[in-house]
Amino acid sequence: MTVELTLLRLDPIGVPPYSARGISQTLAPIDGAAQLARTVNGAMIDLSDSNFRKYRSTISCTDQQQPALDGVWPGMILTVDCAIELSYLTGGSPEREVAGTTDDPATRTEGSFTFYRPRLTMMVIDYQTGIDEWGADANWTLSLEEV
Repeated sequence: MTVELTLLRLDPIGVPPYSARGISQTLAPIDGAAQLARTVNGAMIDLSDSNFRKYRSTISCTDQQQPALDGVWPGMILTVDCAIELSYLTGGSPEREVAGTTDDPATRTEGSFTFYRPRLTMMVIDYQTGIDEWGADANWTLSLEEV
């Protein structure tokens, strides 16, 4: 039996034990996701193409071990089961695939809202690792964009 120490999953590289406790993750629209403009009457309109409604994410952590980044290079595609949650009004449906399994989806309901952890297909944009030898802390940041 494997004990998971984090909600984050990175496929196919994995997340080694003690490399992702206390993880932080952000999700934001990619550059170019919004093309907002004003009409001659001053009304705001959205000219963006729905194909650009994709996320960028930054995952960072300081823990005892380095992440499994050997052989990972910008341009590599990863399936990311996010640690961060998205939400929608219960009765609706999620905009992205839900992480977890059919038997155990990564969802929860609170009040009128359903929260879920999205599973995103993302490309590695950049990463950085570091170490504080004396403090025995390994730190890392991984930047990704949805494909």
